[in-house]
Amino acid sequence: MAAGRPRSFDADKALDRAMRVFWRRGYEGASLPELTKAMGINRPSMYAAFGNKEALFKKAVDRYLEEPAAHLAACLAAPTIAEVAKRLILGAAERLGCPKNPRGCLIMNGALACGKESEAIRRDLVARRGEHDQAIRARFAQAAAAGELRKGVDPDALARYVSMVMQGLAVQAASGATPEQLRSVAEVALANWPK
Repeated sequence: MAAGRPRSFDADKALDRAMRVFWRRGYEGASLPELTKAMGINRPSMYAAFGNKEALFKKAVDRYLEEPAAHLAACLAAPTIAEVAKRLILGAAERLGCPKNPRGCLIMNGALACGKESEAIRRDLVARRGEHDQAIRARFAQAAAAGELRKGVDPDALARYVSMVMQGLAVQAASGATPEQLRSVAEVALANWPK
């Protein structure tokens, strides 16, 4: 069997460019012409390298999650639960406010802007966010078992609080909040940490 023509483009760079289009426009808002133009390839090359739009989106989400997943793991490894919360919330404000990136969070933006035709995409994004939330809840449960939280503090509710603050920051970033505003809200959230 003869080998096909070698690719004349860098698949990793093309995927990074597609990820940024999806990040800015969402799954439904990103058109195939816009994606292929940003990727610097034609439609047949896109299909050959990445599959259809849904497959490309899932690969772009995998790529997007590499950095936040590494950040999450580093945050959860902090020695105290207060430090975990601080790193998660301030880190989210910093990443979401970075002027080099599209506004907001690809996962949040995508899950909030899916119609009925893209229900499978929305469910996938919700499940991926749920995996991160579950990891945070597990670390808070571990802290409670170790006696880090004062009696009467519900570790699950506190973990959800941290997740919701980060998600709220993502929504605010997508709506145009400045890096300073995001950091200010993060600091207020941390000031309310149970003593």
